[in-house]
Amino acid sequence: MAGKLYLCATPIGNLEDITFRVIRTLKEVDVIAAEDTRNSIKLLNHFDIKTPMTSYHEFNKYDKAKVLVEKLLEGQNVAVITDAGTPGISDPGEELVRQCYEAGIEVTSLPGPAACITALTMSGQKTDRFAFEAFLPSEKKERNKVLEVLKNETRTIVMYEAPHRLSKTLKELYETLGDRSITLCKELTKVYENAHKTTLSAAAAEYEEKDIKGEYVLVIEGKSFEEIREEEIKKFEDMSIEEHMDMYISQGMDKKDAMKAVAKDRGVSKREIYNQLI
Repeated sequence: MAGKLYLCATPIGNLEDITFRVIRTLKEVDVIAAEDTRNSIKLLNHFDIKTPMTSYHEFNKYDKAKVLVEKLLEGQNVAVITDAGTPGISDPGEELVRQCYEAGIEVTSLPGPAACITALTMSGQKTDRFAFEAFLPSEKKERNKVLEVLKNETRTIVMYEAPHRLSKTLKELYETLGDRSITLCKELTKVYENAHKTTLSAAAAEYEEKDIKGEYVLVIEGKSFEEIREEEIKKFEDMSIEEHMDMYISQGMDKKDAMKAVAKDRGVSKREIYNQLI
């Protein structure tokens, strides 16, 4: 009978945030796959966990996942932990999960700390709809593509950033997204935890001058539907109503339907379009 894969959330700073269930599971499994064994040994020692560890990280995630799947197929139970937080979120855990599903191995996740959710809930931004972006790509072309997509994102955006790239990222976000509300969450659950709610323009200027330390989670206001609608209407300001009508009629619409479409594009009533045409 195959073993089971346990995704175990570990503290993102404060060791008291680990759950009793995670501690018990880490003690009971046959092996723990850790992102950095040198980092994780401190956690295991603190809770007197003697289970053997093996490394599973970004640079061996494909080949090592195959090895771990073999262990699971042999009947061993495997726990996965990252340096901090919930495995599978912006880390190599997702590849192992994928391979486990392909091999028919049962996977379960033990809930616990996640920096993105912790930051979102304390940010003061809207939490009913959000998009998690993790780290922006480092390659310029890919980075610009992602930023362009985020330009019209209406959900609250949550992303991670390292201290040495924070100033550059804030400038790029301001230039691309415009001036929106942002909360910068730093050192979550740790002694110097801080949540600073401001605007992108103010943050870009402020953090250019700062000696930045610590890991950050950025929680950014989404674009409003009203702003998107205003931008859509503005597209047609340089086009006359006659040209606008001709655009739809040339696509095969009759005059009545074209008038409806023009009115919708411009955010006015069909009667107003009719009156201007005559």
